[in-house]
Amino acid sequence: MPVLEVVEYTDPACPWAWGSEPKFRLLRLVTEPLGARWRRVFGILFDRDDELPPDPDAEAAWYAGFIADISRHTGAPHAEKLAWVARTSWPASMAAKAAEAQGDVLADQVLRRLRETTFVSGRPADDVHSVLSAVACLPGLDVPRLARELPHQEHAVEQDWTETRTPCDEVRHLEAPGPHSGRAKEVNGRLRYALPTLIFRGTQGERVVPGWRPFAEYAGTVEAVTGETLPRVRLTADEALRRYGSLTVLEIELLTGAKKPPNQAVSVPTGNGPLWIDPDLWDAGYGN
Repeated sequence: MPVLEVVEYTDPACPWAWGSEPKFRLLRLVTEPLGARWRRVFGILFDRDDELPPDPDAEAAWYAGFIADISRHTGAPHAEKLAWVARTSWPASMAAKAAEAQGDVLADQVLRRLRETTFVSGRPADDVHSVLSAVACLPGLDVPRLARELPHQEHAVEQDWTETRTPCDEVRHLEAPGPHSGRAKEVNGRLRYALPTLIFRGTQGERVVPGWRPFAEYAGTVEAVTGETLPRVRLTADEALRRYGSLTVLEIELLTGAKKPPNQAVSVPTGNGPLWIDPDLWDAGYGN
């Protein structure tokens, strides 16, 4: 058993999970010395059998406002215009699951790129063609392999769907402050974990941290379940950009301890501040 295991309930199109990315990137960074093992569980925010809206344009306008409201809490970028609401989370989730076979770094980059199709570009990757087109710019990703393996992840994501809808007792009747407390959600007659929710397991026990929480709570929980003191890790802005490929304003602040953007980075405007893109990633087709 590793010193630390983290289970992350998430979805590529979840605005609260997108807003939590800066904290989770830093958390992964500072838990690397512990040999932490992370397991993502894709909870499917937009299901295949959800009813289609009678007026897709009105639905997109409403949902864009909903995302913008969440961004005011999280500080995350949001698209200046949302072309449509994601029709389903299944193709993106299956792609993110399939990418795990190519290593943790590429799996992280695939999921991040798929999030950005909604929250930066405003054109959610919600079918196999758009998913593969979106990630084709990622250096080192074997896209033909991903295309071959993606359809075979349906069963794994079905298991994720079921696991997400079997929440632990702690979150079923949770009473906590804040705009996104993490209490289990009732969806189509079943409870599911709020997205995101993290479960931490270590040599000193197990704890759940659901919903929107400060970084200090995640770090304190890791130390409680492992008995270890987390190191203070800082990257330069250029190091962070090389490692991750794209950075929000909050990610620069959390990962570097400063506000200066990377040198030579491409600035992509959003409805809530810029997203900074590695120029090599941009030249590979990120902006297409």
